[in-house]
Amino acid sequence: MDVRAQMLRIPDLDRFPSVDETHAELDELAARHPGLVSVRRIGTSRLGDPLRVLSVGEGPRDAVIIGGPHPNEPIGALTVGRLVRLLCEDASLRRELGYRWHLIPCADPDGARLNEGWYSHPGDRRRYARHFYRPAWKDQVEWTFPISGEEYFFDRSIPETAAVMRLMDEVRPAFVYSLHNGEYTGAYFYINRRDPALAARLAELADWEGIPLHHGEPELPGSVMVAPAVYMTPGGVRQARTFGMGGGSADYAARFGALHLITEVPYWADARICDATPTATPYAEVLKAGLAAQREMIDTLGRVMEAVRRDLTVQSPFRRSAEDMFETYRMCADGWEGLADGDRPATVAERFGNRQTLHMRRLRFTGTVRRMLDAEAAAGNLTPAVREQRARVRELFECWCDEADADSGGHPIPIRKLVAVQVAAALVAAAHARDLPSPGHTRDAPTTGDRAGTGGRPAETGRP
Repeated sequence: MDVRAQMLRIPDLDRFPSVDETHAELDELAARHPGLVSVRRIGTSRLGDPLRVLSVGEGPRDAVIIGGPHPNEPIGALTVGRLVRLLCEDASLRRELGYRWHLIPCADPDGARLNEGWYSHPGDRRRYARHFYRPAWKDQVEWTFPISGEEYFFDRSIPETAAVMRLMDEVRPAFVYSLHNGEYTGAYFYINRRDPALAARLAELADWEGIPLHHGEPELPGSVMVAPAVYMTPGGVRQARTFGMGGGSADYAARFGALHLITEVPYWADARICDATPTATPYAEVLKAGLAAQREMIDTLGRVMEAVRRDLTVQSPFRRSAEDMFETYRMCADGWEGLADGDRPATVAERFGNRQTLHMRRLRFTGTVRRMLDAEAAAGNLTPAVREQRARVRELFECWCDEADADSGGHPIPIRKLVAVQVAAALVAAAHARDLPSPGHTRDAPTTGDRAGTGGRPAETGRP
């Protein structure tokens, strides 16, 4: 299989599709390829949107592709569409891979609709932050799979997650692929097994499209690296217990012995994120400064939240997200304390990535709190506290956007490149899973795997 040739077949793309446009594309693909492509409903979102899956191929093994498990990460909808087109147009590719593919382009349509304000302007970081929405942990598709063990039990799966579970239970996949995006990072990957050969194949894909690999600080403290920019998949009981949430799709995929992959591709690129050159600044100093700035952000927005707490009347998703974000960022900062590696010099990538984590969290948090207070204003709840803190948050938002712009200096990555990397990772990992001598990979095989999780967890803290 010539993966690079398949990547070159991805056309230029200039925006992310809305939920309605995504549904229309599914119908168009099914109509264009009758007998090869089928679309069916597998569930209903909390607000009544249909949850749909597109199936293509007739191989002896099954693959489940999950697009949009986080609604601020919509590249998966485009990746699903392009992957389906490649499979439909290339019978030899379908035969070589040997799968029946089940592709969900948008696992959280309710959340996606709350991000559509920036989908048509994907390179505008300020607009992205202004229209940003990411659900609280307990409202996320990716982190509400059932999990138990070590005196912890979670079974409050949301309807969207339950639909994905039913699909996995039905097809018993050999390969599960969750499609994700970063922001001002490099590209990186998570796999649920220590497989250096697969890790090496994945790591080269981003370079083919000129996207830097992520060589800054990992997303999680204590992450276990399999190869540069490839880590062991997060999840498991300890992480779930820390944040009071459920398991991830990798935890559920473990029931079937499936290979699980996450591909994280960034929206913006800066060469500094892959620069391993030592700086004159000790890593401990970089980490300490970053944590101090994050704690200052948490304290500043915590005072905003406390000032309006008694006046809030709208139970909006933005309020749930803001309250959850406050606790999450505090716990993430705690998780990095004491992890500095002596007096070794920080690399350029570590210094740059540390600053970008601060900018990301500032803009996400202020953007969400601003939407929370806008919802109060729209409901007519303009108390003095709401008015005062709404103006304060607007000022913070603009100030922190200006600081992020001045500190970053990168450029938006063409969407085509991001989709190409995600599609290529699907092809590489699916071929790798096909050749694994593991039970439970065909539709006629019994279900296998550990119900409590995938084991070998890299850390006790989760993906922020």
